[in-house]
This record gives sequence, structure tokens and C-alpha cells, in this order.
Amino acid sequence: MKKNIAIASDHAGFQLKETLKAEIISLGYNVIDLGTNSTNSVDYPDYGYKLASEVSSGKADLGVAICGSGVGISIAANRKPKIRAVLAQTAEVAKLGRQHNNANVLALGARIISEDMAKEIVRMFLSTPFEGGRHENRVIKLGSRNSSDKK
Repeated sequence: MKKNIAIASDHAGFQLKETLKAEIISLGYNVIDLGTNSTNSVDYPDYGYKLASEVSSGKADLGVAICGSGVGISIAANRKPKIRAVLAQTAEVAKLGRQHNNANVLALGARIISEDMAKEIVRMFLSTPFEGGRHENRVIKLGSRNSSDKK
């Protein structure tokens, strides 16, 4: 069964969201697009919260959140219990976020990284599993009731 990947952005991240939607679909995943749907100004917290709810409820397996810097939308997503959003500017950070922190949301800054780098980061995030082991207890301490989030 294909995994569901939720994606959301504010106006600054709209163009990158559209590019990454196509990339995620090409990798064989289902995409749940939570908006925004234009470059008209919107508030990033609304989209960060919406994406976090989709992931924490289990409707989406993982999420990709985008705003201008990635900072604001990652803060919004991380306010929801069971969410571990990693703000990544390199594929290595995305990989470590998945391996060590079982990150379930990837945050990106559309004004910070190129489209090609964003695609590379998304591919790494989606293809990297959580290592568990010595990291399991640390993830539990982050507040998740079930650090493997098998939903």
C-alpha cells in the first residue's frame, strides 16, 4: 500500500509545494495537498497546524511543510503532540532527523534552498527509516506516546 504524504505551504512556499508534489508522486507516494493554492498572502501557522493534524491523526504517514524560511511552519507543526518536525537545509539533516529523531514532518524554506536541493532533501527524508535502538528512548522523551508511530 502506498504511503500518504501530506504537504502544505504558505504563499511563499506555494511554487515549491507544487514542484515537490510532482516529485513525491513520481516516487510512488500518494499526496494529500492541504494548501495553500496560490501566492496570495496567508498565515503559515494555519497550514502548519493543518498538516500536523493530518500526520498526528494517522491520515498521513509523513508530512512536508513549506514557508519562506521553514522556521515558522516548523514551529507551528511542532506545537502538535506526536509531531517531530525537522527543518532541513541539507539531505544529511533530513536523513539524521529520520534516523535519530523519527521525524515525521519535514520543513523547508522556499527562500533558502533551491528546487533541486529541496527535491534531494525530500527524497532522503522519505527513503530513510528510523533506526530505533539507542534513539528509541530519546524519541519517547520528546513526548510521543509511541515513538514508532506505526499508524
